[in-house]
Amino acid sequence: MRICLLAEGSYPYVVGGVSSWIQMLMQGLPEHEFIIYSVGAEAKERGNFKYKLPENCVGVEEMFLDEILSLRSSEMLEDILAHDDRRTLYELVRGERDITLKELLQVFAYGRWKSPLAVFMSSDFFDVIVRVYREQYENLPFTDFFWTMRSMLLPLFYLLQQKLPEADIYHSVATGYCGVIGGMAATRYKKPYMITEHGVYSREREAEILKSDWVKTDFKGIWIRYFYYLARLSYHAADRLYTLFEHNGKIAVDLGCAPEKIKIVPNGVHMERFAASPELSDHGGPITIGAVVRVVPIKDILTLLRSFAIVKRELPDARLVVMGGLEEDPDYVAVCHRTVRMLGLEDVTFTGSVPVAEYLPKMDILVLSSISEGQPLAVLEGFSAHRPYVTTDVGCCRELIFGDSSDDLGTAGAVVAPLDYEAMAHEIIRLAKDYELRRSMAEVGYERTKSRYTYEQFIESYHEAYADIGKEGAHGGRRI
Repeated sequence: MRICLLAEGSYPYVVGGVSSWIQMLMQGLPEHEFIIYSVGAEAKERGNFKYKLPENCVGVEEMFLDEILSLRSSEMLEDILAHDDRRTLYELVRGERDITLKELLQVFAYGRWKSPLAVFMSSDFFDVIVRVYREQYENLPFTDFFWTMRSMLLPLFYLLQQKLPEADIYHSVATGYCGVIGGMAATRYKKPYMITEHGVYSREREAEILKSDWVKTDFKGIWIRYFYYLARLSYHAADRLYTLFEHNGKIAVDLGCAPEKIKIVPNGVHMERFAASPELSDHGGPITIGAVVRVVPIKDILTLLRSFAIVKRELPDARLVVMGGLEEDPDYVAVCHRTVRMLGLEDVTFTGSVPVAEYLPKMDILVLSSISEGQPLAVLEGFSAHRPYVTTDVGCCRELIFGDSSDDLGTAGAVVAPLDYEAMAHEIIRLAKDYELRRSMAEVGYERTKSRYTYEQFIESYHEAYADIGKEGAHGGRRI
């Protein structure tokens, strides 16, 4: 089978996380062909792949939001939309009544418009924007409202008009833009469609928008509502939604996904990569704290640094090693370095991307400070290397640390609230001062990973998932 994987802001430009998951998926299923449809932020990333494509990855189609938003049109088209088209677009902009992909397909039928800007630059659509503005947003400046609509909707309109590669299965690794266009492609070609949601995309965007300075305060709510609306459209379009753990499935139901569509498939790691990693030793030297993490805001490195400042008061010889890419957000990297200087911290190292299997044996305790996660591979890799973890209470971390109701292995570390650097420091110090405690926690993590989260289990689950959904597609095609 040929599978079109749709990725946004990840593979093949970003190392780790979802990108690593995509690479492992393709490598583990050589019997299938994969084609990547990637939506990136900036065109400067074009061709700058961080991964060597597996042999069964037959191509990458690249789209970039900054190129789409820089498009210009010299004229406004008059009276080009039918009544049903205008009604569909009104509901899309208003964001309260769900529309179907069949309705969107009628507006954005492939080849219907000579220019991808035609719909947005029509007098009909301008009237739609004005109507929604008067009904809901008259307290805001209209010019700012219009440009917000352009930033939100133009990428969607453009992508909906592109001819996606033909495939037997469409598989998006998030909701958002890719979630909608994946469903549209499946609808056009009458093929099955599935989503794997690692975190909860709409909630991650909400957290990002609330902390951002690129969205004016008065418009943050509009952006947040929009991404939740795209999530609902994606859920309605999907034949299956795969989540990494049960709690995320419940959130998806709350956000509009039919519960019968949802299946749980955990992540898995190559435990053999860490076979040479010894168990923790009571070496008697300084405690080394490690974080395997991209240096970006959602990973909240600032909380980690503030926590380490408290650790240093109690353990002056302690060291912190941050192992992860520095290229994605140079401004945030600069903020982290300024914070190190401001706090007067010593013994902090930012390594950039490194071979994790070589570095983890040098660590005594691992920390995850993220404000949002799904089921982080970094935690499973740390467990595979016999290291305990202190994590924030995000995504599946609580389940990874403590197990679920059917797991009596014990505790593999500690969990603290996001942003609570004092609690994080307390737990790091507690583990650092008790070798036997951290050694026993590390072994619980190792056994939990071996029993539930191996690469082999993960690949077998998706082998069955593709076979099942492909079989359904072969018996009558896709309903729309």
